[in-house]
Amino acid sequence: MAISASSPDAALVAFNRFGLGARPGDLGKPGNDPRGFLRSELATQDIALITAGLPGSGDLPGSTPAIQASMAEAMERKMERDRMAVTAADAGAAMPALAMSPESAQAMPSQAMPGNDKPKPLRPSVEQKLFRAEAQARLDKALGAEIGFAERLVAFWSNHFCVSIAKDNIVRASAGAFEREAIRPFVLGRFADMLLAVEHHPAMLFYLDNQQSIGPDSRAGKNRNRGLNENLAREILELHTLGVGSGYTQADVTAFARILTGWMMVGREGRLGEPGTFVFNANTHEPGDEVFMGKTYPAGGMGQAEAVLNDVARHPATAQHIATELARHFIADDPPPSAVAQLAKVFTDHDGDLRAVAVTLINLPEAWSQPLTKMRSPLDYVLAIRRAVGSAAGADPGQTLNWLNMLGEPLWQPPGPNGFPDTADAHASPAGMKMRLDIAWQAARQIKDIGEPSDMLEAVVGSSASPETRQAIARAESRQQAVALLLMAPEFQRR
Repeated sequence: MAISASSPDAALVAFNRFGLGARPGDLGKPGNDPRGFLRSELATQDIALITAGLPGSGDLPGSTPAIQASMAEAMERKMERDRMAVTAADAGAAMPALAMSPESAQAMPSQAMPGNDKPKPLRPSVEQKLFRAEAQARLDKALGAEIGFAERLVAFWSNHFCVSIAKDNIVRASAGAFEREAIRPFVLGRFADMLLAVEHHPAMLFYLDNQQSIGPDSRAGKNRNRGLNENLAREILELHTLGVGSGYTQADVTAFARILTGWMMVGREGRLGEPGTFVFNANTHEPGDEVFMGKTYPAGGMGQAEAVLNDVARHPATAQHIATELARHFIADDPPPSAVAQLAKVFTDHDGDLRAVAVTLINLPEAWSQPLTKMRSPLDYVLAIRRAVGSAAGADPGQTLNWLNMLGEPLWQPPGPNGFPDTADAHASPAGMKMRLDIAWQAARQIKDIGEPSDMLEAVVGSSASPETRQAIARAESRQQAVALLLMAPEFQRR
């Protein structure tokens, strides 16, 4: 069914397809101009930035003192674990393993101390404290957003250029800062600028192992007998820019990996700068000219890789790849070719201006005519619940983070460099729907003062509610059950 931009259904499109869900009283705000309502959010100065209560950034991504300290501490612990593992392996080779019965293992205290039968409570690590602070700031920003279109763009780009805290405590300490410093300032800027910020960021360099990549003919490579790691180069081409099947070859991946050598994070010893910050290490950079996708890039230190990144950012295949992903995220799992073509054209014609692309997305007829069939992602769903039931910013993020874990998409922890899936099939499994029902029940039971569920239905779904949904809520055995049914309704689940 087509959705008219002047009908009440258009307000639901604005809040569900583009935003994070309506809060009570929101559905009337778009009036007769839902597109203008969305554009007004994009026009708000610094709409995507988060600054309050978190360390400020220095000139380079990841250069805040708190993050430097936590990264240095995490790296030191990692190196100590590696040394212990080597020692244990050596000892295991020299001595027979000691067998221990399950009963003996259970009887041993986790932190036995002389004269103290009780284990000491574990204190949160620096990384965990930073992670929770960043998580709370991110969730608070989403709960306080009038529409949430800018936050949806942040989530899209954060998933496109993802890092995972499962990699190591170094990424756990810096994942939030990565999003704040490399994603948020550029969601309405130029794609090339975001790409450069992302690939310079210590969190990305560590996540995709460029820290381990050394030019074979560099000074360090000759001394250490170590070579390339192609992970960062491959994922930049396959996931971040050109996309699969866009014409680059394995030889191009290897050439790009050589070009990217020297891009790394300062180690804990701080010999090349502040620990945890970006550095170009000339000693590990592969010298000489390189041929990448038929073009010769002269030797030039860090600038050699920056030249490649600027070129692939403007490549027609990148425009097509980004346009397809945006249309799939905001419109349909199988996006209309006409919408993809228009987004790609604007991306190319405006030199990757993401504000122009976002405005084009709002103006696409397909964005308003396509039915709301996409399932809300786990993040979208839990935020929509929080907004619908009136959760205030500033609350402890623990339960929201736990809900994301239950739904299989922990915050900043995708299963791989390709991020979380973005199609309905990934979220509509029987197990996934059962988890959503459990979460809906938890949310409903926590509401202290439930009014008429039918009023809540009108407030967050409006006239788009089907007769079946209205009947199910009217027949509920309790108000809590009615709210849970509302939070599970197709009109609430879909975007």
